[in-house]
Amino acid sequence: MMNQLTGIHHITAITSSAEKIYDFFTTVLGMRLVKKTVNQDDIQTYHLFFADDRGTAGTDITFFDFPGIQKGRHGTNEIFRSGLRVPNDRALAYWLKRFDHYGVTHTDIQEQFGRKVINFQDFDEQLYQLVSDENDQGVATGTPWQNGPVPTEFGITGLGPVHVRIADFTFYKQMLEMVLGFRESASEGNVHLFETGAGGNGGSMIVDHNTVLPPAVQGYGTVHHMAFRVGPCRKELDEWIEHMNHFNLPTSGYVDRFYFESLYARIANGILFEFATDEPGFIDDEEPYEILGEKLALPPRFRDHREEIEKLVRHFDTVRSTKHFEKEYFGFDQ
Repeated sequence: MMNQLTGIHHITAITSSAEKIYDFFTTVLGMRLVKKTVNQDDIQTYHLFFADDRGTAGTDITFFDFPGIQKGRHGTNEIFRSGLRVPNDRALAYWLKRFDHYGVTHTDIQEQFGRKVINFQDFDEQLYQLVSDENDQGVATGTPWQNGPVPTEFGITGLGPVHVRIADFTFYKQMLEMVLGFRESASEGNVHLFETGAGGNGGSMIVDHNTVLPPAVQGYGTVHHMAFRVGPCRKELDEWIEHMNHFNLPTSGYVDRFYFESLYARIANGILFEFATDEPGFIDDEEPYEILGEKLALPPRFRDHREEIEKLVRHFDTVRSTKHFEKEYFGFDQ
């Protein structure tokens, strides 16, 4: 087997409102907007990247706001819940207070595969899970947004397990293990835990074998695709392209996204996977660390068309470097 996938790279979902998802992720979840750009395949659509303090690979969840798209429907054969990591069990207790303060629909603290979790959703009924890193020994996580409203000791640090519902579990398991190199490490009834790389919260996929629900319908409030980390750069990506070709899988071939390099493939039941490099990242020639996400950033091949693109996507203010956010404790012991 070639080099393993080293973890989850990013998750891309669909929102009904770029402005509302910006407010939810920065104000409520305290994640940093590290890039405000456009969907490179549909330039009238925003593509927003929320991540840790520096936009580290494995920490970002991104959103499209396709104009006029219908509301999605959750079901089987979909990536249905996105995991987000917090430092420990105590942080989850803080998040119960924070969610109550902001009126976020959520569960109590639960346990899944030995990890403490809270399930919650946003205004589009997009589904998420906070997962505690208490005793986690797997894929390293990132650093919370230092200047955001969430106390850094409780802040979201990166992506946790991605949750998938699938009807044909036998085929999906074969693809995960034989093609992608995942290993099944635990199961709870019809729910199975698969891991890659160093495993742990940043290298896990939770698969729910579900033949009862109807097939999901993609739209706002659902996940568009998820991406795996192949390694630092083009060399590792080329190895994965060759690997996919060996299995005669239909793929996109090499795609340059400027902030990372990619390959896309539908592995099973129409679920779209991306395979992406860690480099170059979001700190680039347009935006230094201090002002990440504050302007409409464009990869070089789009920059000659900036005026046209700015007319297609409505402007909204994402400047934060000139503002001060008080850390919000809500009476929780510091």
